[in-house]
Amino acid sequence: MAATETHRAIETVFRIEQARLIAGLARMVRDVDRAEELAQDALVTALAEWPRSGIPTNPGAWLMATAKRRAIDGFRRDTMLARKHAEIGRDLDDATVDHVEQLDAALDDDLGDELLGLIFTACHPALSPEARAALTLRLIGGLTTDEIARAFLMNETTIAQRIVRAKKTLGQARPTFAVPAGEERRDRLASVMEVIYLIFNEGYAATAGDDLIRPALCSEAQRLGRILAGLMPDEPEVLGLLALMEIQASRLATRTAPDGAFIPITAQNRARWDRLLIGRGFTALARAKALGGADGPYALQAALAACHARAPRAEDTDWAEIAALYDRLRVVRPSPVVDLNRAIAHSMAFGPEAGLVLLDTLDRADALAGYAPLPAARGDMLFRAGRLAEAKEAFTGAAALTRNARERDFLLGRAAACDR
Repeated sequence: MAATETHRAIETVFRIEQARLIAGLARMVRDVDRAEELAQDALVTALAEWPRSGIPTNPGAWLMATAKRRAIDGFRRDTMLARKHAEIGRDLDDATVDHVEQLDAALDDDLGDELLGLIFTACHPALSPEARAALTLRLIGGLTTDEIARAFLMNETTIAQRIVRAKKTLGQARPTFAVPAGEERRDRLASVMEVIYLIFNEGYAATAGDDLIRPALCSEAQRLGRILAGLMPDEPEVLGLLALMEIQASRLATRTAPDGAFIPITAQNRARWDRLLIGRGFTALARAKALGGADGPYALQAALAACHARAPRAEDTDWAEIAALYDRLRVVRPSPVVDLNRAIAHSMAFGPEAGLVLLDTLDRADALAGYAPLPAARGDMLFRAGRLAEAKEAFTGAAALTRNARERDFLLGRAAACDR
């Protein structure tokens, strides 16, 4: 394998293992910044050694062992320096040995899930809700600040500053990097669910890059959702979140063509939707409803996804039911994005002009300024209303706003269709 290909393979392995690596190291050293540094050190070592020795059978374990040794060596070095300066003596030396042994054993502790523990830590009450979500997307999702900013409909500088401040606050709080219990776990649950779903959404509809979907991120979010449901089996909103992700993930294989082009839900081959995932989603949704959670935000969104899953053909979709569900959702979780999706549903149920009336109010919402789905939705409604010149202008404007290459190609294709 050529050196360039080896380096590319190493970087791919690191992207896959990065979140687990940081999670395990953070639990070991109790410091997010230090954990990220150790992970990067392990990557540098791999880039130096693997081209000669080959990629190991278990690259994740190799990276973890390398970072772990670096952490222990650093602790010993820091302790020796402190002992020289303070002339502490034998007692501290014994304590140091004990602590090094604890560090050495820390990564073998299988209590709970380290990634889930890191998410709960990133949702520490010392952080604002916005900082919790941004930090976890950075640590667990491996997203850039630009991608996180687009997910939050905010500018990149604000998100970067938020992450830096969050790390500093966590460093002062000295958390345990473990899944909390009792009321503390319940208090952090809403932020944890928000973060997991944001990770899923970044995989389901990538905000930037050449790929429309990132299935690995969706799979990770689903895995975390299943773990969370196992930890809290009587929480209807946890089940609603799990149902939502399972049903949406059932469509992943049909969202793109073989060349990577975007395929809208109305044109997807529904015979290829994953019936196993749909069945899992229906089961989780039924459990959520049985627990009295039918009107929870995630349960309502799962019910929306279920409407699509039940329709054997696109023309069988019950858009009136979807519109009614969005009417309920905007009451329990009001947001400009929910209002946008509600307008789309009303346009499908009651005609494009009905949707355009609802969109007119959203054009004045600052939160959606520069948000590509807004002019894209307007373009679709105008197209269906026969107002092709206006539709072309809307699609072209949406294409200029998106940072995803596949989405841009799709929107430009729709703009070109207006001329035909």
